Amino acid sequence: MCERCNPLGLKPPSASQAHGIAFVGIGLAVVIMAVVARLAIAGVGPFTSSVASVTADPAGLRVRVSVTNEGSSAGSTTCRIDDPSLRGIGPEAQFVESPRVEPGATITFDVVVTSLGTTPKPISADCSS
Repeated sequence: MCERCNPLGLKPPSASQAHGIAFVGIGLAVVIMAVVARLAIAGVGPFTSSVASVTADPAGLRVRVSVTNEGSSAGSTTCRIDDPSLRGIGPEAQFVESPRVEPGATITFDVVVTSLGTTPKPISADCSS
């Protein structure tokens, strides 16, 4: 530093001090974000789901899904729509986000699945969180 910026002739901080302060700042920011995220989702879910109906649609299968929020806060969940006769999670599974569900409420919504053909058949919906 120049004499004008440092009239007392103080030594500049060492590299380890400067990096240590940055490391502590980043660590603190990560902890704060984790706490805020936890508070934002507290009380949401668990969700239970069922398939109400499966009908043919020109684009594939129209699946009517019922989702219940058993938690104490409103929220939405991701549902996996799949054919239960197929083993594992294959490329034909479709993931959709449910609309917002109030605590203790049940909603029903439709989704068109294009990857399971157009012939109605048993379909499963897993919307657990």
